[in-house]
Amino acid sequence: MPINLEMPKLSDTMTEGTVVRWLKKEGDTVDIGDEVAEIETDKATMAMEAFDEGTLAKILIPEGGKAPIGSVLAIITAEGESLDGGEAETAAAPAAAETAAPAQAAAATPAAPAPAPQASGERIKSSPLARKIAADEGVDLAGITGSGPGGRIVKADVIAASVGGSAARATDQVAAAPAAAPAPAPVVPTVSGADQRIELSSMRRIIADRLLTSKTTIPHFYLHLEVDAAPLMAIRKQINAQAEVTHGNKYTVNDFILKGVINALQAVPAANASFNGDHIVQFDQIGIAVAVAIDDGLVTPVVKNAAAKSLLQISREVKDLATRARDKKLKPDEFDGGTMTVSNLGAYGIESFDAIINPPQAAILSVGAIQEKPVVVDGQLSIGLRMNLGLSCDHRVVDGAVGAQLLGQIKKLLENPALMLV
Repeated sequence: MPINLEMPKLSDTMTEGTVVRWLKKEGDTVDIGDEVAEIETDKATMAMEAFDEGTLAKILIPEGGKAPIGSVLAIITAEGESLDGGEAETAAAPAAAETAAPAQAAAATPAAPAPAPQASGERIKSSPLARKIAADEGVDLAGITGSGPGGRIVKADVIAASVGGSAARATDQVAAAPAAAPAPAPVVPTVSGADQRIELSSMRRIIADRLLTSKTTIPHFYLHLEVDAAPLMAIRKQINAQAEVTHGNKYTVNDFILKGVINALQAVPAANASFNGDHIVQFDQIGIAVAVAIDDGLVTPVVKNAAAKSLLQISREVKDLATRARDKKLKPDEFDGGTMTVSNLGAYGIESFDAIINPPQAAILSVGAIQEKPVVVDGQLSIGLRMNLGLSCDHRVVDGAVGAQLLGQIKKLLENPALMLV
């Protein structure tokens, strides 16, 4: 029997994927473990492996096409086996008609329901999508005459039986609920001939959803401090001068900031936490998520078990994560385990900003550019180096006093950077 090659779940937040490139073409032999396609998720682009062997008989989702988890991307056949046409109906094609109504939620499951046997013991010939819709709607496939090739039951047959209230329905008919009032049409800008339509990638769509959820469901509050960055810049200059001679690691300002946040979370563990319905989870480990700008938006790979790592280890790991993030070569588990995020726009000349919390975390640090400013020290006016820090907090987890303690600890460490090197 032909085997469906389905869209796998490659990350914890993935709901759909995009076929970036097929690594096998129709007619190619496929062995178990072969990489057959490159799939773009909300986090990265990864290779999809085959778990069956045979011939790649039919590709259903072309390069650039999107499909929900569990939908059929291609058909694999065994040696000597051919398709009769019915198997080519995908469980969730990217067209709107295929992803609408109750079938959309069902498409997130990994496989279609098994076909019901006929009274004679023979299998009912039906497509994966037809079986899925029948299971959702309580329709008995045994009472439907298929209109597909060879009498195969297809989606249209099941929908007709369900909507028309035919004898194929296995469950009792219930009164339909009143139709909800139509939602008001969204206001869209006037489009001219010179405007460009840019389709959302899977990653961009997930970023939009998560940020909207964060901003509308998490009660944010914001704290700000100005840091004397002169000591930090002085020690960084000394260390990098030595590295120039020894061809060692070069440190960025962000390396020191990350180390400062890690040490501060150790001192204020109440901020290393997350809201979880009826309780708060205070994490034993510290995972620092680092915001990295890429072409499609923003990703946040995580430095795990960060409290056990030295400044050198953190610096090298962040460089590696950032490089592979821009190349879309990160693995799904490299985005997991973050307990706080750091977002630094100093390189772009931004003086200060307030970041949106990265759920399910309870805080995010925003870092501005280091600038020369007139400052008053011991009653005397002079020129100093100053950097603005902002802390966005989830008020369900982090109270104002706790947030102030955390931000104060970060300031203390950055103004006394030698404390982070012991």
